[in-house]
Amino acid sequence: MPLAFLTADRAFDQADDVALPFDDRDQWRRPYRPGPWRVGAAALLLLLASYMLLAAMIIALADAPSAGAACGIGALLVIVASLRLLRVGTWVSARGVRRVGFFATRTVPWDQVASVRTTQQPVRWLGLPRTVQGQAVLLVPGQGKPLTDPLMTSHNGDFLGRPEAFERAADTVEAWAYEYRQAR
Repeated sequence: MPLAFLTADRAFDQADDVALPFDDRDQWRRPYRPGPWRVGAAALLLLLASYMLLAAMIIALADAPSAGAACGIGALLVIVASLRLLRVGTWVSARGVRRVGFFATRTVPWDQVASVRTTQQPVRWLGLPRTVQGQAVLLVPGQGKPLTDPLMTSHNGDFLGRPEAFERAADTVEAWAYEYRQAR
């Protein structure tokens, strides 16, 4: 079974001279691989869910089916949370740029984007309240005021300890914005 999220870096490695190496640009794509912090957290959540499912089976076999069902529902919620955690990030297509958060998703069409730029600023470390000096990719809509949340930062779960991956992803998102803002 092909894993689509693994093709992002491979496509860029094979086509260094092309800014947008994808054939089907109408499909939403993440221009980078999920980082080790994000994948590790999702793996730990899935490990917890497996223990919860085993506990649900044992509880249900011990003549407490309602408690077993409650434990099984809790395990399913943990699985859904881990899958949503893997979807979090910045996605691009010919239609626009999409910022997928854990609870909310915001899509901005390219015709409403004034600029996409990388800046030095205090950023949140792994999404926690602690801030450190880092880089952030900001999207400025046509009205001129940047969005409150950056598209991606150099210290989030995808890029912490991977500065080359952040630079590549930032350049790619900026290239998508440049190409599709020129098309309008």
